[in-house]
Amino acid sequence: MDSFPHHFKEKHLLTPKVKMNLKLKMILLIGALISLTFIIMGVFLHYFFSDTIETQLGERALSVATSISLIPEIQEAFALDDPAAVIQPIVKPIQEETGAEFIVVGNTNEIRYAHPDEEKIGLKMVGEDNAPALLHGESYISKATGSLGYSIRGKVPVYSEEEIVGVVSVGYLVNDVQSMVLTYSKELWYVLLFMITLGIIGAVLIAHYIKKLLFGLEPEEISHLLLQKETILQSTHEGIIAVNQEGKVTLANHAALKLLTDRHSAPLSPLESPVGRPIQEVLPMSALPHVLHSGESQYDQQMYVGAHTVLVNRVPIFYEKTLIGAVSTFRNKTEIDQLTKELTQAKQYADALRAETHEFSNKLFTILGLLQLERKDEAIAFIQKENNIQQDWIHSVLEKVTDPMVGAILLGKLNQAMEQRVNMVIEEGSQLMHPLKEPQQEALVTALGNLLENAIDAAKTNPKLQQVSIFFTDVGEDLVFEMEDSGPGIPMDLANSIFTRGFSTKKGEHRGFGLALVKEVLAEVNGQIYIEEGDLGGACFVITIPKTKRF
Repeated sequence: MDSFPHHFKEKHLLTPKVKMNLKLKMILLIGALISLTFIIMGVFLHYFFSDTIETQLGERALSVATSISLIPEIQEAFALDDPAAVIQPIVKPIQEETGAEFIVVGNTNEIRYAHPDEEKIGLKMVGEDNAPALLHGESYISKATGSLGYSIRGKVPVYSEEEIVGVVSVGYLVNDVQSMVLTYSKELWYVLLFMITLGIIGAVLIAHYIKKLLFGLEPEEISHLLLQKETILQSTHEGIIAVNQEGKVTLANHAALKLLTDRHSAPLSPLESPVGRPIQEVLPMSALPHVLHSGESQYDQQMYVGAHTVLVNRVPIFYEKTLIGAVSTFRNKTEIDQLTKELTQAKQYADALRAETHEFSNKLFTILGLLQLERKDEAIAFIQKENNIQQDWIHSVLEKVTDPMVGAILLGKLNQAMEQRVNMVIEEGSQLMHPLKEPQQEALVTALGNLLENAIDAAKTNPKLQQVSIFFTDVGEDLVFEMEDSGPGIPMDLANSIFTRGFSTKKGEHRGFGLALVKEVLAEVNGQIYIEEGDLGGACFVITIPKTKRF
């Protein structure tokens, strides 16, 4: 299957309506999924970065505040008359070095001794978040709005001789934090936007690839085709079994399951379904493993499945020049043989009618000629003679044969022999009064038609005597028929070979099936066929059919 059959690419009137093209649908769905995933990731990372930066800045502020609170000069300055004169010069360089937005130092009354804006030194601290440090000696991080704005602060108490004398507040403005987050987020969103673009491009390529794998079909069309194929597969009269490259059954239609069931003493249960099992467990004689190994097709191979004889075709399955499995189709040979028999009978009837028509036309022209020559007496005598011959034939057959089908084939062959100038006689003492069952009747019609046809052809080759003789009797336990001709005969060393399908002593193609078919149909009714040397110098065929065979 290197390429998809062209007719599957065509749009049919019964093709289901497609609401949206599969390729566009896949691009939209995959693109939406990728975009949503990256947007959620971006929002999460934005808040994660914001929280992380705030935490880091808060810890940095707390660390700087702790370091400042432990400076001895600052601890001692609280006992001076003008603490700000000592504390402000110490704190200001630290603020510039650490990048803090502000460093404020205040006493227990929250009066500032250090502030970035020196004009605010001596004024009360803003924020109202100093109580835990001043009252309980806690070190902590808080958020509050001060004189410079909303900020993240690190608060640490200042001790002097184990007594809280003040508080250090180091802060970073939240606006600055958001600016930092925005800077990182821009880069993040650019990367995410780039990833989304790549994802959409990937979605287009994936959609194109999948569409190509599906041979351009839409899901609705695939479902429609699958339903059609399943219906066709299960309604096909031929059995179909497919295997994968490992030799395991992947498909078996109803006809195949029926044949597999017939070969067991009891019907297969669902647990015994062949699907998934090695083909050699299901059909030990199957040659599908050989096809998988060689990659070569096999056609019209004969195989036995239980009591059935089937004709099998085995074909490897290729995808892009890689062997991926094999499929076997088989037909019940019994049904084919039955059809062959029916066609043979129809041909025999047609030949008999053709011979009768041709002979009757010749006789009509003879009568016409006699009348035109005004030889009425000769014409009347000719008509009476022909009528007597026909009446004698019909009377003889009716008298000797009670079965209408056997009688019809004998009359037809009598007319055919007469047209070809071969003398065909029914021997005295011949009789067939025993009622025939339908299988016996069909077997006799097929056998007589083929054997008499061959006898007439053989007799025509003898320039001196062109004669066919037939004798039949139902006396005893068997029906017996003997047919001999004046032809060249058949060598006795070929007595067994002539019943082999395809073997023939005649030249030309499509020969060697008549006698094989005769032997097969006789075997179905427990009959047999022999060849002997005839009194006329040619071949003599003898067939026997038991009367008491049950059907």
